[in-house]
Amino acid sequence: MFVLIERYINNLTIHDLNNLAINKGIALSPEELNFSYDFIKKNWKTVLSNYSLFDIDKYKSNYSEENFFKIKQLIKEYTLKYGNYLK
Repeated sequence: MFVLIERYINNLTIHDLNNLAINKGIALSPEELNFSYDFIKKNWKTVLSNYSLFDIDKYKSNYSEENFFKIKQLIKEYTLKYGNYLK
């Protein structure tokens, strides 16, 4: 599963991320989108290898209150869905 995620992230464009956010009902500002894209590209391995220790609250200031809540819910959803594959 890790290799599949790596391929996906390597091919991920900022446009892809924006489309994913829109499909999940999250309208990111340009700043939020850029932060999210850069964060994912730079930190995905660390987050996945230590996902139980990942604290999204550290990044709250980078998002509007509404978007932060939605992103936090999305992370919870994906962790429940894919978390067992990452152990």
